[in-house]
This record gives sequence, structure tokens and C-alpha cells, in this order.
Amino acid sequence: MYKWLSVVGIGEDGLPGLSAVARTLVEQAQVLVGGDRHLAMLPEKDCREQLVWASPINITVEEIIHRRGQSVCVLASGDPMCFGIGVTLCRKIPIAEMTIIPAPSAFSLACARLGWSLTQVETLTLAGRAPSLLHPVIYPGARLFILSEGRNTPTIVAQMLVQRGFGSSRITILERMGGQHESIVEGVASTWDTTVADLNTIAVECIADKNIIPLPRTPGLPDTAYHHDGQLTKREVRAVTLAALVPIPGQLLWDVGAGCGSIGIEWMRSHALCRAYAIEQQPSRLQYIANNAAALGTPNLCILQGEAPAALQNLEPPEAIFIGGGATSEGIFDTCWQALKSGGRLVANAVTVESEQKLLQWHEQVGGTLTRIAIQRAEPVGKFLGWRALAPVTQWTVIKS
Repeated sequence: MYKWLSVVGIGEDGLPGLSAVARTLVEQAQVLVGGDRHLAMLPEKDCREQLVWASPINITVEEIIHRRGQSVCVLASGDPMCFGIGVTLCRKIPIAEMTIIPAPSAFSLACARLGWSLTQVETLTLAGRAPSLLHPVIYPGARLFILSEGRNTPTIVAQMLVQRGFGSSRITILERMGGQHESIVEGVASTWDTTVADLNTIAVECIADKNIIPLPRTPGLPDTAYHHDGQLTKREVRAVTLAALVPIPGQLLWDVGAGCGSIGIEWMRSHALCRAYAIEQQPSRLQYIANNAAALGTPNLCILQGEAPAALQNLEPPEAIFIGGGATSEGIFDTCWQALKSGGRLVANAVTVESEQKLLQWHEQVGGTLTRIAIQRAEPVGKFLGWRALAPVTQWTVIKS
């Protein structure tokens, strides 16, 4: 197949830093695409057609596709496949039609400057993304590389570290790496007040303040981590439920009757590629879900208002479904079971007698496993301790063959 589109990674050293192959692709292109900074690296007398990235970026992507058959070259920063435009283009254009030539990524350059091993660093980008994505990767001893959106991003990162109790963390800003104006700025999160260049990469060494208990990535966050109105799957039951759902990277969960969103949130916290829909009929709870998702680092949780099963129509089929509320709603099991992908897992929890009867009926229909979860917590009884029982939960788990 004819490779009409090339994506060339370019560093701060501009055209002189390109390999012979990359330079040839740039020179032979009929159409050049890039940001203002990239196109400014071209000779002033270059009269070829140039496209500057529009907002939203999909407008320009469609213009590129419209020029299929012409020789088009996209100039990108560093490695186009590391949180770059190459990933976006590959969603729309077959790789067989493309040639991608990467330059060293900002992460690779930062490792070379700091002596860090890239395999032992948490990497993410905040360019065009919610800063709350930072929350899950803040833990004692973590080393972070963050692609910055601009000169204000380091301040936002420093503020989030302080809010999480990591004000002692060391921040290093690597500006304009690979160019003649490259520089390094260092500081501490709690006292950060430094102006940096727009083009920067952030390196963080996470250091927890005294008496800070970090949130784990494993299921079963403390109940106090959530804002809710009482509709919260308790910590111990939540951990058992997530274990039954078996989060796998890249898979989609429906959290039906989401309450404050805890199951969907912890499903997504298990891996950055996990996705979830939180379906909740009570309007007052939608803000709880949104606030919890942002605070716990899953801002991409898809929140849907509506009553199941009607609210489930036309949704993307999932690999896992959790029914935490509304089990007695007519038709909810049939709708979920039909939508669930083959090999997918359905888990339902029941607290009331009526919802438990529904689980027994479903078990008779398609089999699965029934489990009774009984939790007791020690609480003060006068000057002594006594066991206080939480409401027992009946859990039904089944795999769709």
C-alpha cells in the first residue's frame, strides 16, 4: 500500500537534528503539517502548503485524510507515539499508509539528564488532560515524568503535591531539552514559585510529609476517601467485589446503580487503560461521583444519569458489569446479560430480601456462584470493645459463556 503520510519527530535542534531518512521525507512532502513552533523551523522561502493544528485537533486530522494521495508530512515533537499525534493519526489512518520516524522523546532526554531508569518512572501527560490524572501516581518514593501543557503546569503540580501531603517532593523542570536554550530549574513543591518556559517537562521525586498514609492502587480504599450520602459499598465488600470483577487493562465496566461511584473509580484506578460507565438515577449523587472521580484520579469516568435498564440502551458492550443498585428493577438482568460480551463477568450485590430473591432467580437461570459476605468491625462499647455487624451482603458472580 502507498505510504502517503509521514510523521517525523523533531527536537529542539530543528531540521539539522533530523536523520537522512527523516530529512528526505520532509523535503519531498507536498503538504507540511505541524504547530507554529514546528513550521517556524522550516526555511522562510518554503512555499509548500502548510497546515497548522486547529482546535479541536480532529479538524486538521480530517484535512490530512482529505489529502490522501498527496505526499503529506506531519512534524511532531520528539516521539510521535509517546502521548503524541502519531497515536491520534493511527486511530484514523492505517499504519500501512504511514511512515513514522521518531526522535528521542522528552522522557528519554529527561532520563539522560537525570540518570533515571525509564522503566522505573511513572509517565503521563497533562497536555490537554485533567490535572487530577496525577493523583494515582503520587506515592512515597515515586518518580514521575510529566509532559507539561505550559508554563503554569509546574505550579499546578506543586499545589496538588502539597494538597496530597507531599509538599517535600523535589521538582525538576527541564526546559527546551535538546536545543541551545536548554536549562534545568529545581525546587521543592511546598515553596514552588518559579517562572519557567512554555516548553518544559516536569520531573518529580515524591516525598511524603510525616504521618501521611498514602492511598493504595489496590481495591478497598478507606471509606473516608469518598464523599457520599450513605450509598457506599463498604471497604471490605468493595475489595471482594473488585476481586470478583477481575479488572483487566483495556476492559470496560458498567457500574449500574453507581451510588457515589466507588466501584467504577477503583476499577479504573487498577490500571490507566481500564474504562468505566457509572450509571446512576439520583441526580443528587452525580456530583458525588464527579467529585470522587476527580479527587481519586479517574476524571475520565463516564457518568450517565438515568434509571436502568432504560439508561443502558445503546451503550458500548462491556466486559464486566456490576449491579449495586436496582436489582429489583424489571428487565435489568436481561438487558445486562444481553449486552455483556462473551466471556464477560457479571457481579451483583444484594442487601435486601427482595434483591436477594432476584439474585437467586438469576442464579437458577444461568448458574454462577453465590457468596454471603458478613463483616464485623470492633467499636467501643463503654470502655470496652464490641463487634458491630455491617449488613450482610449476598453476592452473585457469573461468567457469560
